[in-house]
Amino acid sequence: MEKINGNTFELTVEQGEPTLVPPPEETEKGLYFLSNLDQNIAVIVRTIYCFSSGSKGNENAGETIKEALAKVLVHYYPLAGRLTISSEGKLAVDCSGEGGVFVEAEANCRIEEIGDITKPDPVTLGKLVYDIPGAKNILQIPPLVAQVTKFKCGGFVLGLCMNHCMFDGLGAMEFVNSWGETARGLPLTTPPFLDRTVLKARDPPQIAYQHQEFAEIQDLSTTTELYKDKMLYKSFCFSPESLEKLKNKALEDGFLGKCSTFESLSAFVWRARTQALDIQPDQETKLLFAVDGRSRLNPPLPKGYFGNGIVLTNSISKAGELLENPLSYSVGLVQEAVKLVTDRYMRSAIDYFEATRARPSLSSTLVITTWSRLSFHTTDFGWGPPVLAGPVALPEKEVILFLSHGEQRRSINVLLGLPPSAMKIFQDLMQI
Repeated sequence: MEKINGNTFELTVEQGEPTLVPPPEETEKGLYFLSNLDQNIAVIVRTIYCFSSGSKGNENAGETIKEALAKVLVHYYPLAGRLTISSEGKLAVDCSGEGGVFVEAEANCRIEEIGDITKPDPVTLGKLVYDIPGAKNILQIPPLVAQVTKFKCGGFVLGLCMNHCMFDGLGAMEFVNSWGETARGLPLTTPPFLDRTVLKARDPPQIAYQHQEFAEIQDLSTTTELYKDKMLYKSFCFSPESLEKLKNKALEDGFLGKCSTFESLSAFVWRARTQALDIQPDQETKLLFAVDGRSRLNPPLPKGYFGNGIVLTNSISKAGELLENPLSYSVGLVQEAVKLVTDRYMRSAIDYFEATRARPSLSSTLVITTWSRLSFHTTDFGWGPPVLAGPVALPEKEVILFLSHGEQRRSINVLLGLPPSAMKIFQDLMQI
């Protein structure tokens, strides 16, 4: 619920009947292989893109986007299939050609009345994405579900519900941008490279690293208890000036020669969250984040690779060491985790899953997801780029999201959820 002019406003959305949008021509059938990098992130990701009307209005928005979806699915035909379990007990796609799910909807207000979408709000923003009724697990949710919601101002929102096992952020952006190009009658700038067997596990598996990302850390603190409270969601905006200040702070003691924005910001929020949750000094805490391995593999993944080209890397430290040492210490830990990701490490991670079927453990863990490098702003269905785009909700309570923001997208919005008592401390620690 948002407050508009002192009144409590509730978004009402009237959804039409869902329809299936299959590709208009025959596409390949059979089982489509998903790599081990896809297996581990089979979570549903809901995103929204807000488009303003300009002079065009939104009368044809649903029809245009639906027609373009059918055409782009010829290139991206696995998205028209359904998830299944292979004979090996792994996720695969049954390329049935059934199609994506598409819904048209109407909202009772102007687009600006839904408030600040830069903050995840599952209740309000969730109405802009269609959820499959009665779905009990991911196998019952098609890989691609789209909803176009028209607003009274002539603007509209495209709400997408997609499974992360189909692609990572970069792959998803390439798909949505291709869909936009199709809507504008243009050829695809980056056609998808569909063969994921380039990331097949080796036989026999060759595990060369410990892969602590899968390690279960015992919770010696009261974090689990704290999380039973109602979660409070907030976003904190870091301007280019404060990001620069943070980098300088990490370098001031001369311990590090250089550091990136991602490294200094990740280390800063890892420390702040550890302090806000009052984690005991001898409690280990894990930082988990994804690194794009496309260029780190040898040979690199082909351009337009359709799938997850990211691998999880991690750093583990005792809470006391994290907080007692200067910022440069935790930045150094983040840098080590980034350096870890080589072709050998990625191949080892793929083989590790093959041998163990282990899932990354989120106990005493912070997961940082970076969307600040994704080109949301380039998506254009014929109404110009979106005025705003972002997630509907954070996938897990352990996740912090980095989103680019503001002029030339040089600022970064840090989005997270914490129990109220911890959020108050975290908020105070955000002053640089």
